[in-house]
Amino acid sequence: MSHVLPFVFNFPSFSILMTLMGGMVTPFIRNGRVAQKINFGIITVVGVMNAILFGTLIAQGGDGTYTYMMGHFPAPWGNELRAGPLEAFLATCFCLVMALSILGGLKDIYEDVRPKKQYLYFLMMNLLLASLLALIYTNDLFNAYVFIEINTIAACAIVMIKSSGETTVATIRYFIMSCIGSGLFLFATSMLYNITGELLMSSIQEKVIAIYQNGDYAIPLTIIIGMMVCAVAIKSAVWPFHSWLPNAHGSSTSSSSAILSGLVLKGYLILLMKLCYRMYTPQIMSELRINDVIIVFGIAGMIIGSIKALKEHHIKRMIAYSSVAQIGYIFMGIGLGTDIGMMAAFYHMLAHAFTKPMLFLAAGSLVHRAGHKYEIKALKGSARENPLAGIAFTVGSLSMIGIPCFAGFVPKVFFSTAAFQCGDWWRLTIVLIALAVSTVLNALYYLPACVHIWSPKKEEVVHHGHADAHGHDAHGHEEAITEHAPEAMEVHEEHEHPKRPLGISFIASMVIFIASNFALGLAFTPISEILKIGVSLLG
Repeated sequence: MSHVLPFVFNFPSFSILMTLMGGMVTPFIRNGRVAQKINFGIITVVGVMNAILFGTLIAQGGDGTYTYMMGHFPAPWGNELRAGPLEAFLATCFCLVMALSILGGLKDIYEDVRPKKQYLYFLMMNLLLASLLALIYTNDLFNAYVFIEINTIAACAIVMIKSSGETTVATIRYFIMSCIGSGLFLFATSMLYNITGELLMSSIQEKVIAIYQNGDYAIPLTIIIGMMVCAVAIKSAVWPFHSWLPNAHGSSTSSSSAILSGLVLKGYLILLMKLCYRMYTPQIMSELRINDVIIVFGIAGMIIGSIKALKEHHIKRMIAYSSVAQIGYIFMGIGLGTDIGMMAAFYHMLAHAFTKPMLFLAAGSLVHRAGHKYEIKALKGSARENPLAGIAFTVGSLSMIGIPCFAGFVPKVFFSTAAFQCGDWWRLTIVLIALAVSTVLNALYYLPACVHIWSPKKEEVVHHGHADAHGHDAHGHEEAITEHAPEAMEVHEEHEHPKRPLGISFIASMVIFIASNFALGLAFTPISEILKIGVSLLG
């Protein structure tokens, strides 16, 4: 008797295929605005499908997971998708963040990208979403590698498409580092297939456990795990593999910066979490001391990334270095090797995904209001002229610092709880110290930036010689300042940049991002329960 899956269980495969089809159709459009509407429609439909799937799996309760075989070819020739409430929830959130990131930076896209290339930008967005959804849902290791490569190409393209010398250099560095990470992952996958003969994650887990218990291939297994962790570390810009990130994020258009930081880095981290639970198991990772290495790199990234951000004067590069620190938090949670640590890592991932795009988009709007000047000092008073962007930047900054009621506070509490439950005094000590130091460092560069953008500008007064208010110079001679004042005003106006209206898309994006930030900071109980269920089902 054959078992027929409910129709809603097809949604993960439909989502990936729909986004790939969007990438195939867009080249025939060759119109940026039409391509954007198609892209937004696909993101909306895919987001709704994954939200329905999430609701269905939560309603089932218990073991709300299933595997979906693509076609009629079993492994290792075919591949599988595995869906649960955690995967469906993450996919829904990713669609929402991508839609808001594109809408919030839509005017920058049309200004920064040449009209003939705009349709290519949205083509890459379709491919980028397809790769992220595949990394979330895939149960096949080689399939994960294929979509890692698609993700890399699409991510490099949305950086380079701004067509400036700075973005070209940044893209080359990004691509070289990504190729190193991809090569390590492929080499490790080949070695793992050689000793297990499997490509499905669940089947690999059975073989890995047997190999580890028998003591066979102990050294190769350790090397394979280390290579995969190192590959993901390079891809996700963990210290000391972060050198490509600041320029790539800092020089690209605002939507690209938002999506790279908020989503692309997270796709690789989700893959690492799946590898830890569904292939190697937390116990084996702990006994091989891989977790110790992960937690050390995570904590080093938290501190060094914040120090780099503290020294930075370029607003977007400062936010990019902050991402290095925030990725360190997630690595620290993974390295704790406990369910609560992993849940805290997932929560921080969500908080970062909804906060960092808001910061990049708000910073881009403030930069435009300041005459396209990226130095923090040049942004003085820009929030007074653009209050919505100023509020969004302030909310995002407070969240990254970890102020209560904002999204970034909750995962720090969970990290502390996980440290107390891990049972090792050195982990407890180092995690609590790292959280305290990193929080202080975050405040030292985010708070001054917030104060600066809200500070009033100094009024510029045009002086002619030493003329006083009555038009007399120091010797009492009358000067015809009224004759020259109009010319002075004309010269002053030539250097002013036109003030671009915010637009309904930017306003809607910022309002939803701000509301989401407060939702993650206040409604943490139901969200944490969803993540706990998801983590318990991962293995």
